[in-house]
This record gives sequence, C-alpha cells and structure tokens, in this order.
Amino acid sequence: MRIRPARRSDLPLLQDIERAAGEPFRSLGMSRVADDDPPPLELLDGYRAAGRAWVSTGPDDRPLAYLIADPVDGAAHIEQVSVHPSAARRGLGSALIDHAAAWGTRESLHALTLTTFSHVPWNAPYYTRLGFRVLTESGLTDGLRKIRAEEAEHGLDHWPRVCMRRDVPYLTESVRPQ
Repeated sequence: MRIRPARRSDLPLLQDIERAAGEPFRSLGMSRVADDDPPPLELLDGYRAAGRAWVSTGPDDRPLAYLIADPVDGAAHIEQVSVHPSAARRGLGSALIDHAAAWGTRESLHALTLTTFSHVPWNAPYYTRLGFRVLTESGLTDGLRKIRAEEAEHGLDHWPRVCMRRDVPYLTESVRPQ
C-alpha cells in the first residue's frame, strides 16, 4: 500500500471508488445514499490543487481509496474518505486517516473531525475504533454546525448522523512504532 497525493488523472477513478463504496448502503435500506452522485471533478480537482486529496494505491499505482480534507475551526476535517469494496478491510481507510492526521499536525491543526452515520457499522462504530469520539451539541464548532446544516439540506439527516473528533497526533495500532 502506498499513499500519495491525488493526481488530476486519478479524479475519475475517485468518482468510481465513491460509487462503488456507496453500493453497500443499499443492504441497509439507504438507497438514496448509494444513488448519490460522487463529488464533481471540479470539486475533487480543487482539493487536489490545494494539496488536500490523497489516494491509497495498489501495486499498479491505481487508487483503491481516497481522502479529501479541509481545515475547519482549527481541525483537519475529513470531508470524505472512501475505500473501494474490493480493497476493504486492508487498513487503507485508517492509513489515509493517519496520513490526514500527519498533514493536520504539519498545518498546526490539533484534531481530526468528520461527520458520519451513527449506526452504519463501517461509519461511526469504525471511527470509534480508530480513536474518534462523538461530539455533543455543545462540542460543535461553528464550522461543524455549518457542515451539518449543509448535509441536512442535502437530505443526509434522513438517517442519524453525528460529528466526531480525534485529537492529533494519534496513530492507530497498525502504524505505531514498535
């Protein structure tokens, strides 16, 4: 597994990863999530140009997972992290999250944040295992409130969602020095 910055030529592949990663939501009765369009190429290219889009690649250098992030209220906010189902359970998502944490540290951002579905096994329960904690309403920053409002406008509040935070630096067991 190799993590590198996303390239312009990767962007259509990131959309393919997003579409494939959405499919498992159908089994939970969340077809609207599965049918949601991936981020537009222009948006992904903005993240790429800003140096805030990373991919995890296979031996052929083809992306298998990606992460895009924004600085939000002193934290590195994970806007999206997606792993192609054919590459699931290999640690690609957690490695990308740790990569974003390292980026956040270099940028003097003191936490990772994200929003996610609270009851989807590969969402909030997964992030909890990676050291994230659910934020209460009083723990939300203005930026996180704005993100949640935008998600609600997009219809994502049809299912329970939460904001989560992990202080940095924090490395998962798989990347801790021995």
